[in-house]
Amino acid sequence: QAQLVESGGGLVQAGGSLRLSCAASGRTFSNYAMGWFRQAPGKEREFVARISWSGGRTYYADSVKGRFTISRDNAKNMVDLQMNSLKPEDTAVYYCAAGATGGTETYHYYYWGQGTLVTVSS
Repeated sequence: QAQLVESGGGLVQAGGSLRLSCAASGRTFSNYAMGWFRQAPGKEREFVARISWSGGRTYYADSVKGRFTISRDNAKNMVDLQMNSLKPEDTAVYYCAAGATGGTETYHYYYWGQGTLVTVSS
C-alpha cells in the first residue's frame, strides 16, 4: 500500500527557514513525479513545487520561486522542500504528493500524505 509521510513542520519566525521531508513507501516512487502543495485555513489547496521522477526538472509557484527548493533522493525514497525567507503568508498545512505527470493541479497526483503544519509568525 502506497504511503507518503511528511515531517519537518513547525513554528518559525518570519525570515526563518524550515526543511520539510516526505518519506515514500509501498510503491516504486522513483517512477513518479513528486509535488508539494499547501492549504491555508479557509483556502483551497494550492501548488507549491514539483520535481520530475529523475530530479532533473523542477517547477515552482511564483509565490515561492527563489525562496523554496524541492529535491529528491530516489535511493532513499525521500523528497524534501527547503523553505527559506519564510513569510506569514506561507502559513499552511503542507502536503507531498506523487503522480505520473507531476502537474500543478491536485488531480495530477494519485497519492497524498497527511500533511505537516507550518506556521510563520510575524
